[in-house]
Amino acid sequence: MNGKADPRSEGDVTARTRLERGRGALGPALELVHTGRAPTRAVLTAELGVTRATAGAVAAELEALGLIRIDAKPSAAAGSQGRPSHRLAVAEAGPVVLAAQVHADGFRAALVGLGGGIVATAPGCETVGADPAQVLGAVVEAGAGLLRETGRRCVGAGLAVPSAVAEPEGTALNPLHLAWPAGAQVREIFADCVRDAGIAGPAFAGNDVNLAALAEHRHGAGRGARDLLCVATGHRGVGGALVLDGRLHTGSSGLALEVGHLTVNSEGRPCYCGSRGCLDVETDPLAFLTEAGREPGPEGLLVQACDLLRGAYDDPTVRTAAEALIDRLGLGLAGLVNILNPDRIVLGGLHRALLEADPDRLRAVVADRSLWGRSGGVPILACTLDHNSLVGAAELAWQPVLDDPLGALALAGPESRVGS
Repeated sequence: MNGKADPRSEGDVTARTRLERGRGALGPALELVHTGRAPTRAVLTAELGVTRATAGAVAAELEALGLIRIDAKPSAAAGSQGRPSHRLAVAEAGPVVLAAQVHADGFRAALVGLGGGIVATAPGCETVGADPAQVLGAVVEAGAGLLRETGRRCVGAGLAVPSAVAEPEGTALNPLHLAWPAGAQVREIFADCVRDAGIAGPAFAGNDVNLAALAEHRHGAGRGARDLLCVATGHRGVGGALVLDGRLHTGSSGLALEVGHLTVNSEGRPCYCGSRGCLDVETDPLAFLTEAGREPGPEGLLVQACDLLRGAYDDPTVRTAAEALIDRLGLGLAGLVNILNPDRIVLGGLHRALLEADPDRLRAVVADRSLWGRSGGVPILACTLDHNSLVGAAELAWQPVLDDPLGALALAGPESRVGS
């Protein structure tokens, strides 16, 4: 031996040292790529506040885990004067999670990758039975079929339901528009179905509008907002959600933002909650169809209401009904703006269609009835993601991976494929 160190060994030690220093940055780095906030390695370096070498080691480790892709050749952004940087993106063939949604008009299962992209989807039945175990078993089996067809690795599962979901129990407290019993143990039932189907990874459940807000904040119309308010009709009733400082606000036990039970018409319809004139029964699809003198048809209420609004807005009866709902919705939003002071509002379901039909009227009502609206207004935007509750359910399942990529993937196992 000549006493000289092997330069290759020194290089390996240096790379390992950088990676060890960056282990704690794996989760934050993955979240930055997942949400599109770090499209290049240079941006990743700046966002993490680490050296270029450490950011490179972190990105390389995430690529080795099959989670992201690094372009082989660096490229400069259009008009950029700086040094070209390697572009980062989620791995197209990487792992997926199973996302499931149950609503009054049926259910849907999907496989969702990092970045919020839906890889495959399967609609389910058009009627939802009274036994949550039977329904959730069917939706999980639909998801398992997608996994068998695609051969993708699954690392978790998430469920969106039209009910407040109490934490930490995971119970659906008021599935008013389903025939399920109050207090159904939806997360436990869902987790059992996932396990029985041979699907690896943890299982979660949450309220559908909460999850829609989370998806829109990370991947849609709410991206970049600090305090985001989301209000949506779903298929029946009205839900609300709030993202504060980038995190979903669910209150002390998961029950925050039950906005559907704000009174907006004191002489209005009786509500399921025992009150009268709530947003839940004054601005949902059934309320619009009733106001417009239309009988609910065999198709889903949300589809029927949106088709009527978009296809027959020139009909005086339809326009009058729409204006009545817009005014009630605006009154409810104004009250929420006064209480919450969000920096952005996004609307989904029929509320999105009402905004698109007459944006000036809705914004004027909110501005006129809210203190903050008069001082400059709050941006009111339409949700932009298709199936945002499904994407939000996937976000629940992706969260452990975003928190600890190495630990979560190890827990899911190397061969977490249905039928493998």
